[in-house]
Amino acid sequence: MVKLYNGGIYLYNGTEIVPASEAGQRMALTGTDQAEAKKGTIAYSILKDHNTSDNMERLKLRFDSMASHDITFVGIVQTAKASGMEEFPIPYVLTYCHNTLCAVGGTINEDDHVFGLSAAVRYGGIYVPPHMAVIHQYMREQMAGCGRMILGSDSHTRYGALGTMAVGEGGGELVKQLLTDTYDIAYPDVIAVYLDGAPKPGVGPQDIALAIIKAVFANGYVKNKVMEFVGPGIASMTTDYRNGIDVMTTETTCLTSIWRTDEDTRAYLRDHGREADYRELKPADVAYYDGCVYVDLSQVKPMIALPFHPSNVYTIEEVQANAGDIFREVEKEAERVAGGRAGFTLTDKIHDGGIYVSQAVIAGCAGGTYSNIMEAANALRGGSCGGGAFSLSVYPASQPVFADLAKKGVVTELLNAGAVVRTAFCGPCFGAGDTPCNNGFSIRHTTRNFPNREGSKPGNGQMAAVALMDARSIAATAANGGRLTSAEELSCWGEIPAYEFDGRSYENRVYSGFGKAKKDAELVYGPNIKDWPQMKALSDHVLLKVCSKIMDPVTTTDELIPSGETSSYRSNPLGLAEFTLSRRDPEYVGRAKETARLSQEADQAGALEAGVELGSVVYAVRPGDGSAREQAASCQRVLGGLANICQEYATKRYRSNVINWGMLPFQMKEAPEFEVGDYIFIPNMKEALSGDMKEIPAYVVKAQALAGADGAIAWAERFSPDGMEQMKAEGTRLTLYIADLTQEEKEIIQAGCLINYNRNRHNEKK
Repeated sequence: MVKLYNGGIYLYNGTEIVPASEAGQRMALTGTDQAEAKKGTIAYSILKDHNTSDNMERLKLRFDSMASHDITFVGIVQTAKASGMEEFPIPYVLTYCHNTLCAVGGTINEDDHVFGLSAAVRYGGIYVPPHMAVIHQYMREQMAGCGRMILGSDSHTRYGALGTMAVGEGGGELVKQLLTDTYDIAYPDVIAVYLDGAPKPGVGPQDIALAIIKAVFANGYVKNKVMEFVGPGIASMTTDYRNGIDVMTTETTCLTSIWRTDEDTRAYLRDHGREADYRELKPADVAYYDGCVYVDLSQVKPMIALPFHPSNVYTIEEVQANAGDIFREVEKEAERVAGGRAGFTLTDKIHDGGIYVSQAVIAGCAGGTYSNIMEAANALRGGSCGGGAFSLSVYPASQPVFADLAKKGVVTELLNAGAVVRTAFCGPCFGAGDTPCNNGFSIRHTTRNFPNREGSKPGNGQMAAVALMDARSIAATAANGGRLTSAEELSCWGEIPAYEFDGRSYENRVYSGFGKAKKDAELVYGPNIKDWPQMKALSDHVLLKVCSKIMDPVTTTDELIPSGETSSYRSNPLGLAEFTLSRRDPEYVGRAKETARLSQEADQAGALEAGVELGSVVYAVRPGDGSAREQAASCQRVLGGLANICQEYATKRYRSNVINWGMLPFQMKEAPEFEVGDYIFIPNMKEALSGDMKEIPAYVVKAQALAGADGAIAWAERFSPDGMEQMKAEGTRLTLYIADLTQEEKEIIQAGCLINYNRNRHNEKK
């Protein structure tokens, strides 16, 4: 089904894979060496076109357009404004698709949306009002084009099937583009994803995506690399289908994706009134890739990703045959996730000769596409979801998709079968809509099933879980009243009438202001929109108090800062920070606040004069899998965080967020021997930052060693030269390191955060 090549490969004429270890004679005959063949990828040509430097090994990229949703755009605009931005220099789309329901927090959610429209008017942006489209569907329909690059403040920013290399990053990277700075990155490895054969009837894009994720996630095969889709199997799928695979590449931890384009790509763009945005993209006759994922599409079966990660993948057939054993393993993981604060059982869903789920959702950028919903309707036509506990909700990804489904009678057929059809909304994907019942088991064609992402609150005794499936198998399950069913058991697949896009809903409702900035227009602020607190520049020496230690194999962004109702406070840095790690380590906020109080006490005792800063630190083995939302880092920072320590950062985007918020992105090779409450003293930090950063000496000091007889810490004594030497002598030696940083990233950390860095530059220009 999926095979990974060990080492690089050459692709000849787009169809023949030759491992690099076997290509010597062939390469000699063609007269092409590896360095030249690396330039034959689609990725190379696009990156070269967007690189503003003359060095292809150290890219400085400028994007063609950007996109943000309503959880992130206020902070981005506020930061760019504070840095001197006067107008959006490229098309910037602000969509209102995450907190659409405005269900929590009173007026404050809608206030943020009003702010977004006022920002689009003032700075010349594009504003997509509520229920019109989820962010990525709008970008597919209106902005993506062959050979382009798009930057988005959402991790699922992926438009590779339309010939666009799209990257999901934290807000700081978007701010840089708004200030006409660049996205700086080393030239990434490029991995071929060779698609062969054709999917069987009933096998959907989510099935293909999950099969790939299962093969590459745990081993990091494509981490921070470009996935380039090639091979004859591409022609077996429509572009709408390809979009559903492409958006899920985020869950592999790749940097971005790109696909070979063809006449179906042209047809998609033509149908959306943008045929001029098409051009053929394909590898050169000889192209070198740093690895290859070979996928035999004909062998992929309907899949299911069980809790609590998109890589926990089985065929539905496997689960049906071995449900007891497989579900017991999930229950063990649920015990770890809940930490004894809540219970979740899955084996009790096995009864009456089958596996029964309580809820199903088809939604968002992955599930809510035209062809997915049309196939679901085919399965449910004339049928029933049943009158029991099971429910099905369907969310078309945009108003144009909804309109055409309604025109063709599909909405009526779904409603008649007992499904609930709603407007475009990202909520089910991040815990702000269709939250399952306690101990519920939900199947979803959405993007993620991370722990507690769907709305669980283990601290309150609430626990549910989500499995990812394709819309086709979800519809088959719905047709059986909630009994888990593979699409293979039905024979209604493949009858998909041509999609007829009608853009009038956009023309009549979306504000399109690019190039028409009204600089005298006022920004509209609500009471919950707060400025960022002041942050200090980096000191010569750093003293860190360990406020959380997480030994899980992976810590997701949703665990660092929960999604769902917390997003009502997304424009209030201190308000949102109260939720930091609340579902993973509920004591963290109290510890961080106490450390901030101690920091003030230390400053009053002369710490700053001595060149020492005291702050908190979080240790996690592998933090940052998942969302691009910068609040995962900024919330730590506004509580006084100075650093993260880990073995490995799960994604580049989370590490970038740590850096842009002025925190030190430490790593360490050995297991940590420090505990929560210990201190870590790092002398000469600024000096270390200017060096190679491969071995940074640090010293673990127990809290009791710092305290006097009365339990208080005599900070003035500690920050004298003798006191600092004493901390080194009392402490246990620890070696930290920081992976490569650009000069700009070093300066951002030294300034204390990206806001300070930009403000300093602005003042220098004056």
